[in-house]
Amino acid sequence: QLQLVESGGGLVQPGGSLRLACAASGFTFHAYTIGWFRQAPGKERERISCISGNGGADYADAVKGRFNASRDNAKNTAYLQMSGLTPEDTATYYCAAAFATCDYPIRWGQGTQVTVSA
Repeated sequence: QLQLVESGGGLVQPGGSLRLACAASGFTFHAYTIGWFRQAPGKERERISCISGNGGADYADAVKGRFNASRDNAKNTAYLQMSGLTPEDTATYYCAAAFATCDYPIRWGQGTQVTVSA
């Protein structure tokens, strides 16, 4: 059964960093694209990064230059390194697995909360 589990969220001060992890099981990890999404209270979910099976990634303008997506296919895990965090980055962060494009995820993780506050 295809499963994704996020970890690494927490409370961080503005300007700080966090690394989220997305551990996958039940499928051929390297064959899937992994998307990172977030949803803040009262806002729509937004896609912030999409990383292909070979590691090529794209980013939303809001996080470009601050966030870096990577993956370790041998460990079936994707990562989102976040730096220069601001209160506007406060949200629940999700990873999702998709075929080729992140536009149509087929499985979501449960989410991990990131709170940026002094």
